[in-house]
Amino acid sequence: MQPLSFLPDSFAEYEDLKAVLEQGSANFEIRSVCETTVRGRSFSVFTASIGSTDPRAPAIGFFGGIHGLERIGSQLVLDYMRALLARLEWDELLVRQLQSIRLIFMPIVNPGGMWAATRANPNGVDLMRNAPQNADERVPPLAGGQRLGAWLPWYRGKEGEPMEEEALALLRVVETELATRPLSIALDCHSGYGWSDSIWFPYARTRERMPHLPEMYALKTMFERAHPHHGYAFEPQSHQYLLHGDLWDFAYDRTPAPNVFLPMTLELGSWLWIKKNPRQLFSRQGMFNPVMAHRTARVLRRHANLLDFLARAAFSSQRWLPQGQRREQMLQSAIDQWYGTERV
Repeated sequence: MQPLSFLPDSFAEYEDLKAVLEQGSANFEIRSVCETTVRGRSFSVFTASIGSTDPRAPAIGFFGGIHGLERIGSQLVLDYMRALLARLEWDELLVRQLQSIRLIFMPIVNPGGMWAATRANPNGVDLMRNAPQNADERVPPLAGGQRLGAWLPWYRGKEGEPMEEEALALLRVVETELATRPLSIALDCHSGYGWSDSIWFPYARTRERMPHLPEMYALKTMFERAHPHHGYAFEPQSHQYLLHGDLWDFAYDRTPAPNVFLPMTLELGSWLWIKKNPRQLFSRQGMFNPVMAHRTARVLRRHANLLDFLARAAFSSQRWLPQGQRREQMLQSAIDQWYGTERV
């Protein structure tokens, strides 16, 4: 272990975030929603918001860095923030768009873990296993969430204890900025699972259908028609594995009716980066992030379309949110695609 005096005071993504916030200080509403301390270093968890102040306006939250090792998710959100600020200088359509929707950014949820290069937060807790609910069925050993101790990965924290500050901060942002609105969307950017990129939505705790399955199916269908070669696997997370304590399941289930909240996880498939450069296996960072600069640039370019699409979809929500008979048709189409031959 390195002596404290030789450890860096910060890390690249955090300094990048501060630079973006400074650049956008005239446009963003900036808040520090919690503080985290790791080995004598303190970091703020920042949010930046922009757009309509109407509490009923559709909103989108972009999140990254819940797992400290998955830097590429934070880089993707930060890159989008920079592009947004640049476009505000000339893009009249974007200015009009932001008069009707609100964007909320939380690029580094777990700065202590990112500084220490750990998946977990400074207390050794995996924030994405930290909510109190349990899965309905058996989960993968360890990976589905465990309470044996922080010396093993995927630690949920002690049963009955309060959730971690970073997890609570994320939930407060969802509760106050997203879930109170008639329509809100969240995109949480991760990496590290599979050969291809995936978009997952609730549930992770159960194989049951989410109540807003028709709305999710409508969003998926629009995206496929707008970007027919997107390459994402768009499906419920339960199709891959179940887990305890998923934050997005917890936030979704607490959203008051009749509001529509559509949380999604963008899971960037890091196995392909490892296949192209097997030496990355010998680096903790390389197991979850592209190491070569040109691959990082390619990832950032590739997924910008998804983030921009979600902003446009929120802006145009009255044109596509299914109602009445159309919603029933969408529900059956969604069931046919994701749940086999089950009928409504």
